[in-house]
Amino acid sequence: MCPSPGGSAPADGVDRRVASAAARCRWPGFPFLRVSVGRWHADRSQWRDRPGVAPEFLGSRSPAILSQACGKLYGVSSLIVTVAGIGADGWPGLSPLSKAAIEQARVLAGSPRQLALVPSHVAGRRVPLPVPLLPGLPGLIEKYAHTALVVLASGDPMFYGIGSTLVRLLGAERIRVLPHPSSVSLAAARIGWALDDVDVVSLVGRPRELLHPVLQPGRRVLALVAEETAAANVLTLLAGRGLGGSPVTLLADLGGADEVVMPADVRPHSRLAILAIECRVDAEPGPESAAGAGAGLLPRVPGLPDDAFEHDGQITKREVRAVALAALAPVPGHLLWDVGAGSGSVGIEWMRVHPASRAVAIEPRAERRIRIARNAAALGVPGLQIVAGAAPEALAGLPGPDAVFIGGGVTTEGVVAACLAALAPGGRLVANAVTLEGEHALAGWHTRLGGTLTRLSIERAGPLGGFTTWRPALPVTQWAVRKTDRATAENQENS
Repeated sequence: MCPSPGGSAPADGVDRRVASAAARCRWPGFPFLRVSVGRWHADRSQWRDRPGVAPEFLGSRSPAILSQACGKLYGVSSLIVTVAGIGADGWPGLSPLSKAAIEQARVLAGSPRQLALVPSHVAGRRVPLPVPLLPGLPGLIEKYAHTALVVLASGDPMFYGIGSTLVRLLGAERIRVLPHPSSVSLAAARIGWALDDVDVVSLVGRPRELLHPVLQPGRRVLALVAEETAAANVLTLLAGRGLGGSPVTLLADLGGADEVVMPADVRPHSRLAILAIECRVDAEPGPESAAGAGAGLLPRVPGLPDDAFEHDGQITKREVRAVALAALAPVPGHLLWDVGAGSGSVGIEWMRVHPASRAVAIEPRAERRIRIARNAAALGVPGLQIVAGAAPEALAGLPGPDAVFIGGGVTTEGVVAACLAALAPGGRLVANAVTLEGEHALAGWHTRLGGTLTRLSIERAGPLGGFTTWRPALPVTQWAVRKTDRATAENQENS
């Protein structure tokens, strides 16, 4: 039992015997102990003798929980969950700080492979992480968070790792992260690539089509993979993009005894791997390459060629699409509604601007929805959400957008009003029309809410016998508006 202080209070208000005893005391079951020491007041009274005065505690980052007289010390289990990164080199590769945290843990949680890397002398109880992880993780944390829990992670826990998931679940103040060099850092070190000039994509549990936006001529890409057939699949994807001659290096089990650094081929490989891709456009694309301008060169700037998309003629043309996206102002993390999506071209190009960009394509026709899904995968944004139905009914229950594009349906009762109502102040709306009735509807909205009204006429050169002439496309009227307080109020009056 730890001693209680006696006698008078010292001049600085801290009883040195209590502080000394606190440093010596340990309680079984509380290896991450924090001790709270009461402060004496200047009038030589303690906090318990002063009704209405809260106690002060020294040397503690936890809330005060003492319920007895100052001088009795109690163990307080840490509410901090420690996340320790561990590499393929296992225990020898850990820092002293990570080793100490793991040795003091009452519970170690990790994958079977990670737990096997911890030597037998570590006494903590070993608990496998739940499968599937996300649904089961809150229960595991709730059960063990008060018992000195250490969660093992591969490499850097905050780089596509469980550390980020735990921060979202518990908050940063309850997470202590002890990183190990990430597999990406090790890969860059092995092949001599500067990380600040490399695109990194995780294909772990994700579609390999996510590679498409970063496959640009002359760029270097590190792709994290977790399938034994990943190298063969990526080589096939590169050939289909007209990048089949790109050098690809397989880096597997980095830091471990079985480390591999070699040119990638179609043979199965370790699941702990990275593919390093140097993008080079084939001089003469093979028969498997994409057709037209899509072969090799698919820039992320809005305005892809029309033939980069499958469509039945229902597509916002390249030049009009570029103008529309400029007005929609894609911002990383923002959500777009593509209403009357057709081929999905506007939503797809919105998402290609940045990996964090999100979009929902609303389309009533089933065959077009299938086509949208194929376009999204082929152009590197398989996460595009596709909603069946027609606006405004299909908009109900969707997450609120930051921007809305209406490619069709501006004359349908309630569509524009519903889209404006869903936008938060500052949100952007762009609507296109090609008919007189559509132009009339947009002109009315422009009169009420302002914004810009633009008429776009596109002509392309084409053959006429043995000569060349201009062939005009249908002119498009485009209304663009940013939702302001005025637009909000007037839309409520009109709805």
